[in-house]
Amino acid sequence: MPKKRKEKDGLDFTVCGEFFPELFLAFRFLKWSRGEEDPLSTEMQLFCACQHWSFNRLLEGVPCSEIKKRGQELFGLNSRYADDARLKAQSIIDSQRGLLELEIEETEKKLKRARKKLGFPARKLKRAVDKGLPEDEVRKLKLTVRGRENRLSSLEKKLKELKAHQENGTILKVVFGGRKLWQRVCRGKTSREEWRAARRNRLYARGDETKGGNPNMKVSFNGQEFRLSITISHLSEQIGEDRLGRPKMSRAPKVEGRLWLPEKHKAKVLELLAARQPYTVELIRTKEGRYSVHMTFELKEESDPDFSRGCLAVDTNSDGVGLANVGPNGLPEPWPEGFKIPHPKNLGKFEGEFQIITYPSGFIYLRVPELEYASSFRRDYLIGVLAEVVVDATGALGKPIVLQELDFGKDRLDLSKKFNRTASNSPFAKMVEAVFRRAVKEKVGYKQVPPRHTSTIG
Repeated sequence: MPKKRKEKDGLDFTVCGEFFPELFLAFRFLKWSRGEEDPLSTEMQLFCACQHWSFNRLLEGVPCSEIKKRGQELFGLNSRYADDARLKAQSIIDSQRGLLELEIEETEKKLKRARKKLGFPARKLKRAVDKGLPEDEVRKLKLTVRGRENRLSSLEKKLKELKAHQENGTILKVVFGGRKLWQRVCRGKTSREEWRAARRNRLYARGDETKGGNPNMKVSFNGQEFRLSITISHLSEQIGEDRLGRPKMSRAPKVEGRLWLPEKHKAKVLELLAARQPYTVELIRTKEGRYSVHMTFELKEESDPDFSRGCLAVDTNSDGVGLANVGPNGLPEPWPEGFKIPHPKNLGKFEGEFQIITYPSGFIYLRVPELEYASSFRRDYLIGVLAEVVVDATGALGKPIVLQELDFGKDRLDLSKKFNRTASNSPFAKMVEAVFRRAVKEKVGYKQVPPRHTSTIG
């Protein structure tokens, strides 16, 4: 699913599909393959092994150029695959370092909160002992104090370990294949073979703008269906050297097959392929032996939307969005004669599922009551439908969108389970992201402003 990135001015538009190989190579390179596995599985295994090896070499401080060169020699991959494996390993290290800072900050807040929560029952226990209250009440208070002391002790221990990593420049331990899956293996609930399969089930290739796509994993359209062609680099052989003494390799064979994509994304993918936009492809083999494909494009935003005719102001809430038709002078103006909010055709579960409420002041509120209590999958679907309606309404007006800019970091402290569950279920961030994503896809101008400019009180 598409998501905005902070470090770049753009939007990552990811399409999830499925790959159906039709042409498996008949020959194998005995130096790299094991048993009777097909060459595509061997390529995925070599790539993952190169990624794990690169991860350890980066932690040791080995230069990137040397990692790339040695990775090609050790694992038989071409230069792009070897470099992609190194970049994947580097991204894991960078994310772990960023998460370490967040974990320290969050643990310090939790520790402060835990000390406050311990103080109250401790004082209450002291008063109970001094006044000679019944033994049952004193015993309950002692259990409460002991539990909160244990919580405080565990947080202090965790903070000490995190700060030790920060001072030493190290990161928390990374378990390739998944920590939860490894814990299931240790408890005997999952086989080691399943865990090993999870450690070698990926193949990743970056896009190249100079080559207008992706050289290693190329997506094409033959007029009837999408096709995916995957380079099997370990089957290429050295046929000589170039004038600089670098190894000259034969052309690597490819595994080809049909690529299934969701119907709603086909037109957009065709448009981006026709524009020769670079795209990243990640191939993932599931436990059932199927191949999942994640294809990611970078969409460019419209930097300076035209506000000469005004805008459509959008205010997000827990059960819907509020809309205001704003004129070029910044004041609300009447809706155009005959204008109607498009009603989604794919809703009809029950009456009142999608409500259009018009206020005398001219504001329109699109209410979806189910947003406040629906399951996560249902809520995501409803948010997508709501975003589609908002952007379609903007297109009918011919104006850009103004969205509220919200910060949804890990700001939850060590509060009650009910509060944390309510905060995690809040749809605000997903609504803003969904409208943003839809606006970029439909080439509708937008701008984000502080929430105080989109909300009114009274």
